[in-house]
This record gives sequence, C-alpha cells and structure tokens, in this order.
Amino acid sequence: MSHYDSLETRSSDKRAAAQQEALNAQLRRLGLDPVDGLGALSGLPVLRKSELGQRQKDTPPFGGIPVSNLAHVFQSPGPIYEPGGVSHDWWRMGRFLHAAGVGKGDIVHNCFGYHLTPAGMIFENGARAVGAAVLPAGTGQTDLQVRAAADIGTTAYAGTPDYLKVILDKAEEMGERLKITKAAVGGGALFPSLRKEYAERGISCLQCYATADLGNIAYESPAMEGMIVDEGVIVEIVRPGTGDPVPEGEVGEVVVTTLNPDYPLIRFATGDLSAVLSGESPCGRTNLRIKGWMGRADQTAKIKGMFVRPEQVAAFVARHAEITRARVIATREGEMDVMTVRIEAPQGAGAGYEDSIVEALKLKGRIEIVPPGSLPNDGKVIDDQRVYD
Repeated sequence: MSHYDSLETRSSDKRAAAQQEALNAQLRRLGLDPVDGLGALSGLPVLRKSELGQRQKDTPPFGGIPVSNLAHVFQSPGPIYEPGGVSHDWWRMGRFLHAAGVGKGDIVHNCFGYHLTPAGMIFENGARAVGAAVLPAGTGQTDLQVRAAADIGTTAYAGTPDYLKVILDKAEEMGERLKITKAAVGGGALFPSLRKEYAERGISCLQCYATADLGNIAYESPAMEGMIVDEGVIVEIVRPGTGDPVPEGEVGEVVVTTLNPDYPLIRFATGDLSAVLSGESPCGRTNLRIKGWMGRADQTAKIKGMFVRPEQVAAFVARHAEITRARVIATREGEMDVMTVRIEAPQGAGAGYEDSIVEALKLKGRIEIVPPGSLPNDGKVIDDQRVYD
C-alpha cells in the first residue's frame, strides 16, 4: 500500500525543520515569542485539561484561544468545548484510515457518536479525505445497524473496539453475513484477544490514538509495531505532573502540540501514559513511534469509549446528601467494558441513583450499595481493574 503522502517518509531533519516553522507560526498566533529549535518547546508551560476548562469558563467558549474556520462546536464531559472544521482532513484522521486500508469504494459503518461529542464527525471527515462513503450509525439499535450494514453493504467499521463484536454477533443471530473486512477503532483499548477474534472473522483491525481536543495523535500501520505519531502534531513524553521530558523508552505522560492553524494548542497534557519506541516502523513511515495507550497519569479512566473523571464522581456524590463516598470500578466481561459504581449509603438508599449516574458520568453502570465506612480509605475514586496485557 502506498503512503498517504510524502510527509510520512521524509527525513528527520526535514520533519524537524518543517515542524519548527509551523510551531513558531502557532506561537505567533498566540502572541508568544518563537523558539529556536524544537528542544526549546520543553521550556514552555504545559496546558492541562482542568486549566483549559477554567479558561473556557472565564472566556467562553474556547478560553481565549484564537479559533478560525469554525464549522462546529462540540461539548465533551467536563464540560470542555472543542471547535471543529470541515476542511480537508481537519482532524488528520484520513492518514489513519488510509493506513487501515480504507479508501474509494468503501462504505464506512461509523459507530462513533454524533451527539455533542466530536468523534463521529472526526471519523466522517477522515473518511471524506480518503474518498470513502459513510453510514452515520452511532451506537444503539443494533438490529437496525445490522439491517443497514447488510442492505447497504458496508465494508469498513469505525468505532470503539468492542462494539463491532456486538454488531457481528447480532448479525449471526439474525442470519446475516456482513461485508465488513476492515476496522478502524479508537476510544478504548483493543485487547489482543479481540483483534485475534476479528482476524478469524476475516476483519483486519487497526487502532488509533486520538482526542476530541487534538484530533489524531498516533496510529497503527499494518506493521503493528507501536503507533506512529501523526505528521500534524509534536509529541513529548514527560514526567507525570511536570513538563519535563523523560528519557527515551521511559513511561510518562503524553503532551501534544498541534500544528493545526485553526486551533493552536501548545503542550496540551492528555493525561495518558505512553513511551517512545526506538527506531522506525518496518512499514517505511519515518516519524516517531510510541507504544500506544498505557493507562492514565491520573485516576481518569476511559470506559466504553468515554472518559470518567474524579470530578464527575464528586459531582454525583454531591447530588445526594446521604452518600458519604463513591467509587467507580472498571472491569471487563468477555470483550466488553463494565462500569460498577460502589456507593457508601445507608441501608435502603438507592432511589434515583441510576439517572443521577447517567447525568454525572454520561454512562450507565451497575450500582452496589455498601455500608458507610466500607470503601478503602486510600483516596481512590476510580479503580481501573482491567488488564491490558
């Protein structure tokens, strides 16, 4: 397969020179002085999501960051507001879809959400960049999704890793044979067992690492040796809680500078952990590689493709005077994420908790009521018990 463009195979010197020029243009847009070399980037302050949220409250909707070519405004949990554009490959997702083999003649069964959050539009914009058509499916109503996939003949899937299995299992139950042979997934961990199951069903599955704020950060190629950093961002791995880069190979927090002139974000801390892989990918792409998503630098967890943050758990507890503490526990059953909310409350409590959890956490979950004082006194409000081996 040919590469998406010549940027993917350029020399490190050419890439560094082009990135420095683009970085300095971004700094000028923000009224900051240009830097002399990419190494000087580490001297600039890190922008954390909590800080961005406060800035957006003070100066709505984007915290005073100069946004241009605005076509959409999205709301992610927090709430955090993100701009969106409709120009060619605005979120750079086309590069990943091309690596996954998606292109002209494909119909993408897009199961990312289109409501408030930007994931659905991110992948639709990428599909348009590679010339593919889109079924804007979202999630839910799986029997109708199978019906549409069978009737239309969708050939590629985009969505969270585990929802494709739901669709495939429903198709078998309905006696339908789907034409999906490619899967481009994100928003959650792709477990090796699940990738193997898809391969056995004739589906090649690759994953990307993207966020609502930054778009595509890194992606797998068919070589499947780590994730290749996108050409439109600069990635640093820093010691969690600081802006100090760690040595190559050491696990740290992913900090990203986007070179998108429409929305300049400088040293945006993702809260995700990863590490740099040495060398270049066997696929011929020459950019930096990272190991992919390796957990969170804080207690925030991504469950069913949605982030759950400690402040959301606190907001749920604050809604109910009888609740002393609560803990969100993330586990797996088969290939599916499961969220359990363990609540310290008096016996007989529980009325209204289901709706309150959905409002605060944006997800449905199991509820377990435990006596006051039962939860460990360790300060943990989100316990991710999933294993990523």
